[in-house]
Amino acid sequence: MSTSSVDRPAAQDSPVPDGSRWPGLAAPPHSPVRARAAEVLFRRAVKTLDVRVTFPDGTVLGAGGPDAPRMRILRPAAFFHRLGADAKIGFGEAYMVGDWTTDDLPGVLTPFAERMATIVPPFLQRFRRLAERTQPAAEENTIEGSRANIHRHYDLSNDLFSAFLDESMMYSSALFGPGDTLTAAQHRKLDSVLDYAGVREDSEVLEIGTGWGELSIRAAARGARVTSLTISREQKVLADARIAEAGFADRVDVRLCDYREATGEYDAVVSVEMIEAVGAAYWPTFFGTVGGRLRPGGRFGLQAITMDHERMVASARSYSWIHKYIFPGGIIPSVRAIEEGMRDNTRLKLAGMREFGQDYARTLKLWRDRFQSRWEDIRGFGFDDVFRRMWEFYLAYSEAGFRAGHLKVHQFGFADPR
Repeated sequence: MSTSSVDRPAAQDSPVPDGSRWPGLAAPPHSPVRARAAEVLFRRAVKTLDVRVTFPDGTVLGAGGPDAPRMRILRPAAFFHRLGADAKIGFGEAYMVGDWTTDDLPGVLTPFAERMATIVPPFLQRFRRLAERTQPAAEENTIEGSRANIHRHYDLSNDLFSAFLDESMMYSSALFGPGDTLTAAQHRKLDSVLDYAGVREDSEVLEIGTGWGELSIRAAARGARVTSLTISREQKVLADARIAEAGFADRVDVRLCDYREATGEYDAVVSVEMIEAVGAAYWPTFFGTVGGRLRPGGRFGLQAITMDHERMVASARSYSWIHKYIFPGGIIPSVRAIEEGMRDNTRLKLAGMREFGQDYARTLKLWRDRFQSRWEDIRGFGFDDVFRRMWEFYLAYSEAGFRAGHLKVHQFGFADPR
């Protein structure tokens, strides 16, 4: 195995990126020194991982036995040149174009996620941080920047999301109980966060982040009146239609409005997995908005993906594959960041909290299975095979993060003591 060798032609099932859709992706970067360094680090990293890494020349790396997840590197030179140019982006890009593949993507990615903090030796991490890319200024979450960032993901196609989500159209972790279907588990999640927010008959509720309307429908079914905010035009169109079909158009007002532009006072504020798109610089504004929109005695129900605080701080400015291809401008908070943000910017006190990260791993697996089974339908919406591999990597990468415990998901209840 050598990064200086010429790779064989692409396998028949390897997608060829359309340059107009995927600029710069077809040809790997060329940097022999960086590629060789990446190869050395990769060999060292996989040596103790429970995987089997195979190469065209028959080389096998990894500590996994015959039944371990197998990562097949089909074009080693391209793979290591991408990894050497930017490991946080190149690993995923190499999968998108077929430089490597596997029959068990989350199985391969989970051992890497479990060792994420130690894959790069500590003495090299300081140099990596000096060289790694930071998030572009153009993706900062100003009001206009947030609209652009959200448009790149949530406005892809309502048909796409309808194809792999369940009938609730919830794009966030379910909370499973014994025997639950995915839809039942999504409703269980919604009931839980609405309970944290104290939503009941005649409550006036502000929802930050509409999604496709299911939380508003669930709250309205309790007898609440809901003002729901979204900055996705595609989501608003479908949310309005779904709310009307459920018979709650008179109780729910979906507004194309940034949370910073919200007005009025409410008995409850609810937000499910929207804080990840806020950006750390705007967390004080977000928390202050929540506190400022609540009446005395009001409650806040929040669901958030979370990560370890030290890891959050270390990666806060880094620019990764997820930022480039899936969630521009995003940052996952820690429990500590949320608690301190609420303490410093509101009068609310923590009244309850639960964690259910493994339920997210299960949710993501169900989404990925459905995405793969519905691929021919999704292709018909105008998506190509590079997108297919990108989306599979995103769902599996996320599932691996939760399976490994690197990522978690929490629900919080905060109450105004006044």
